[in-house]
Amino acid sequence: MSRAVPFCWSGARAARRSEPAAGFDLETVRMRGLDRDAPWKNLALPALIPLALRSALHLVDRFRPDVVLGMGGYVMAPAVAAARMRRIPYVLHEKDVRPGLATRYFAVNAAAICTTLPGTDKRLPNGRVFQTGVPLREGFEPRTPEVPPRRLLITGGSQGARRLNQVVWSALDGLCERFEEVVHVAGEQGAEGLARYARDRYRGIAFTDEMAALMARADLIVSRAGVGTIAEATAVGLPMVLVPGKFGGGHQEENAEAMVAAGTAIRISDDAITGDSLLRALDGLDGERLRAMARASAAAGRRDAAQRVVAVLHEVAENQMDKS
Repeated sequence: MSRAVPFCWSGARAARRSEPAAGFDLETVRMRGLDRDAPWKNLALPALIPLALRSALHLVDRFRPDVVLGMGGYVMAPAVAAARMRRIPYVLHEKDVRPGLATRYFAVNAAAICTTLPGTDKRLPNGRVFQTGVPLREGFEPRTPEVPPRRLLITGGSQGARRLNQVVWSALDGLCERFEEVVHVAGEQGAEGLARYARDRYRGIAFTDEMAALMARADLIVSRAGVGTIAEATAVGLPMVLVPGKFGGGHQEENAEAMVAAGTAIRISDDAITGDSLLRALDGLDGERLRAMARASAAAGRRDAAQRVVAVLHEVAENQMDKS
């Protein structure tokens, strides 16, 4: 287990921009996922899949890993398929409450499955399921948010959220009246609007690698219900207002429901979100409710997720060595 760890990437270029700086040996596989929202975009898949599998087999044969970790989604499919063909044990990591197609397909033969949120284990056929959380970068430290909240953080996730951006800008006067600082991560698609809405108390940015620092200052977060943002917010202990996206088959809805059930968040549906409904929801969060949400958020956080995942990998690799 002391050998170098290669990072096999297949997916959007924008999301991989920071990986070489993280210290991995980066290997790329050309691949795209199944698009349920635009089925005509899937026409190239029959040609791409064999090429991606061939590249992944070449990588596996060259590196000869003890275990392969698939971090969910179509990204992992070529490497995990190659591992299965070479009889190398693999571990899956599923971020969402509702397992994705790739996770469901590979779950039966997985040596173990790591999950993030409560309820995922009931949807998987594999008995070796461990709720590890999502491995995070360093810097997400627990804190006690101020009540009433002074600083609001708004983010649509790594790619931003066009609808959420428009809602925020329509409510901006009210938000700036209620908070001393409103930090809005709008994504690249919202970059053009940031200068237009610039004003005191509002800090709009297109993209940041410093989410830990932003959350360290925030007292409350409004965001989509992607698991990455949820994991970061709970690691810090922030109360959340979640606006789950309708894309990707609606998987964010169940993520948001899990957080509401855990007491960490309130939910506003994408259909119901407007500037006025956002302000009403924020006004409905009294001090007692916010403190309870913050405590629940801190309790749900998994700040040691990376160590938990590594422990699972070590166990699988050691079991494989004992068999050989």
